[in-house]
Parts: sequence; C-alpha cells; structure tokens
Amino acid sequence: MLRGIDLRVSAGEVVCLIGPSGSGKSTLLRCVNRLEEPTGGRILIDGEDIGGPDCDLDQVRTRIGMVFQHFNLFPHLSVLGNLTIAQRKVLGRSQGAAEEKARGVLTRVGLQEKIHEYPSRLSGGQQQRVAIARALAMDPEMMLFDEATSALDPELVGEVLGVMRALAEDGMTMMVVTHEIGFARRVSDRVVFMDAGVIVEQGPPDQVLGDPQHERTRRFLQRVNER
Repeated sequence: MLRGIDLRVSAGEVVCLIGPSGSGKSTLLRCVNRLEEPTGGRILIDGEDIGGPDCDLDQVRTRIGMVFQHFNLFPHLSVLGNLTIAQRKVLGRSQGAAEEKARGVLTRVGLQEKIHEYPSRLSGGQQQRVAIARALAMDPEMMLFDEATSALDPELVGEVLGVMRALAEDGMTMMVVTHEIGFARRVSDRVVFMDAGVIVEQGPPDQVLGDPQHERTRRFLQRVNER
C-alpha cells in the first residue's frame, strides 16, 4: 500500500526507485499507467488527471512504454510480429510502416539480425531487449522499467542495462525500479528510496547512495553492499 506519495518527474529525467521488496516501488510504477487503480490522490500526465472520468486511458497508455520483469513476448510470433502487432492494431500503422519502425528500433537495441527469430530461440537478455524495442516501437514519451533485469542470469544483465543507459543518454524520460545500485548511481538524475509504501528519501544519486540522510536508507544500502 502506498501512503502519501508526492513525486514529480520532469521531461527527460531518469528516476530510479530503490528499496526492499514490498516497499511499493512496483505498485507506484504500475499506478502511473493505471495497471493498478489508486484508491485516492491524483496522477497527472502533462497536467491531465489520468484517473479522471474524461481521460482516454488507451490514448495515455500509447505515450507510456512499460517493460516488465518477465518479457511477455508472444511465443507464436516472430520478433518482427511481436514488434508490429500493437503498431498496427493500436496506432493504425500500415504493415510496411510498422516493419520499418520495427527494423529501426531493433537496430537501436542491437538485435536487427534477430528480426525473424522466435522468442524461444533467444537468450533472456535478447528477449528483454526485444521487449524494450517493442515498447519503443510505439514512440512513447516515457518509459517505465519494473525490475527489467531481475529475471536474467548475471552475465546477461549488462546488455539490457546498456540499452537502458543509451535511452537515458538520448533524453528519454524514465522511471526505473531496480536493484542495480551501480546503474542507479551512473545513469539516474534522481534516486528515490522507498520503504513500507512511503518515500523515505530522494535526491541526486551521489547524495542518496553516497551520503544518505536517513538511517533506514543507510541500513538498506549496507545490506546491498554486503551481498
């Protein structure tokens, strides 16, 4: 349960959410595109209350890409099929335009040679990069990453983080739930530490990760560093 969350994310900002399991990080992320229904408060996207009765939620969701812990690719579709189906069904793009966009975003994540493969033929890291490319193919204004590397073998984490780092460098607005403290330190503009459904501390990564002001933050980071 989230309690008294007050958070603003600016265009082009990269915000990393850290904290123990069950602290509310993923719930907060899912509220941003209403995969979870808030019981109170307001969520504003460019000033529009997405919980309001006049909100076109489907239209709002086309502006927000989300990448989950598990890849959720369609196993019966090739990589190309996975990247074009939503473009055609939701955005109304022609097959040709959807394929052109798919090739472009696959090049962006370094998987252009896998365009005709099926998910079962890809490694976990490759599947997650396809999932990122699928989200990018919809031309989102903001990307949400919910523990995007936690289901991967350790040697595959780096390739996914590399794609996310490139997106940040390109100016994509991003909210990232992560246990990768090194990534948060290098890439984020702001780190938000959550516990028990509240924001305990937030600020620049050097401050929150290097000189935390709250004892709860210090204990969490000490345990992470001991692993």
